[in-house]
Amino acid sequence: MKRRLLASILCLGVAATAAGNPAPRPAQMAASAPPSQAAEYEKRLAAIKDDIDRLRTKLGEEEKREKTVLSQLDRIGVNRRLLRSELSLLQIQLTKTQTERDAIGKSIPEIESVLATDRDRLARILTALYKHGRFNVARYALEARDLQSFLDDIRALGIVADSQDRVITEYAARLDELGRADESLRRKEVEIAALSGQANAKRSEFDAEERKARGLVDQIKTNQKTYEQTIDELSLRARELQNLLLKLQAQSPRLPFPGIPFADKKGKLAWPVNGRVVQSFGLQRGSFNTTTQNNGLEIVPPAGDSTIKAVHTGKVVYADFFPSYGNLLIIDHGETYYSLYGHCAEFLVLNGELVMAGQSVAVAGDTASLVGTSLYFEIRYQTKPLDPLQWLGRR
Repeated sequence: MKRRLLASILCLGVAATAAGNPAPRPAQMAASAPPSQAAEYEKRLAAIKDDIDRLRTKLGEEEKREKTVLSQLDRIGVNRRLLRSELSLLQIQLTKTQTERDAIGKSIPEIESVLATDRDRLARILTALYKHGRFNVARYALEARDLQSFLDDIRALGIVADSQDRVITEYAARLDELGRADESLRRKEVEIAALSGQANAKRSEFDAEERKARGLVDQIKTNQKTYEQTIDELSLRARELQNLLLKLQAQSPRLPFPGIPFADKKGKLAWPVNGRVVQSFGLQRGSFNTTTQNNGLEIVPPAGDSTIKAVHTGKVVYADFFPSYGNLLIIDHGETYYSLYGHCAEFLVLNGELVMAGQSVAVAGDTASLVGTSLYFEIRYQTKPLDPLQWLGRR
C-alpha cells in the first residue's frame, strides 16, 4: 500500500487544476447486511441450529431401535431431515455472506471516487509547491525508504501546512481503506466458494439417502417376509401414536378456539391437500393377501402442488419426527378433536403456534412413506380415529 501511495504521489506532478470544493467524507464501508436483515439471519440460523441438535438426538434414539427394515427407513427419514436442515443452514450462511460481499463490492467504487477527488486535491497542493521551488517532490519520494519516511521528511522541513498534511493523511487512509475492502472482498469470495462446496456435498448426501429409502421401500413391497414384518411393526407404531395422543390430550387445556366448533364442520372441512386418495380409512387388503387397519387417508398430491393446509383453526401441539409416520404435525382443534399430517417434507409452522383454517402448515413429502410423496391424514376425537371422508367436503 505504501508503494502504491508513493507511485500515486509521483504521478501527481501534473498541471494544477482549478480549485474546487473540499472532498466529501466517504461513507463508512458497508461490510455487512443492514441491522434488521442481519438480526433476521441470526434468528433463522439459531432456529435451524436448534433443530439440527434435536434431530441429532432423535437420530441417536433411532439407532438404538431394533434393526428392522422399517426402523432403517425411519433412520433414513430422520437423517434426511437432518441433512435438509444442515443444507438450509448452509444456504442461509451463503446468502448472508453473498449479501456482505455485495455490500463490500458496492463500497469499493464509492471509496475510489472519493480517492480520485483526494488525489486531485493532493496534486494541486504538490504542484503548487513544486512551482514555487520549495522542494523537489520526485527526489524526496524516490529517496524515501518508505511512505512514513517520505511524510516525516516533508513535515520536518515544514513544507506542508496543517491543511495540506490533513489531505495527505486522508489520502493515505483512503488508500488503506480501499486495500482493506479489496481484501475483505477476496475473503468473502473464498468463503462463498467453500459454502457452495459444502452445500453441494450435502445435496449429494441427501440424494444418496433418498436412493437408500427407495431401495428399502422396494424390498418391503417385493419380499413377503419383510412385508409382513413391516405390517406388524406398523401396528406397533400405531399404538405408540395412540399413547402420544393420550399424553397430548392430558396436557392440553380445554380451551375453545374462535369461530365455528370443529364438530359443526363435519362434511364441510376443506381438504388438507389436493390429490387422489390411494389408501382409504378402515380395513385394507394389501400385498400377499394381508389385511390391515388404516386409521386415516393416504393422499398423493399432484406434481407442483404439495402444500398442506390446516383443515380447521387450532393450535400445533406436535411437530417432530415420529417413527413410521415421518415428520408428523398434530393440530389440536379444541373439544378433544385433532387432525394429523404425516410424511411431511418440512413444517411451515412451529410447535405451539396458533393456525387458521386454510393456513399453509407443511409440505407433503415421503419421510417414512411406502407410496412415495404423499400426505397421511387423520382426524381423531378423544384419540379415537374417525373416517376423514365423512368430515371432508365433497370434491
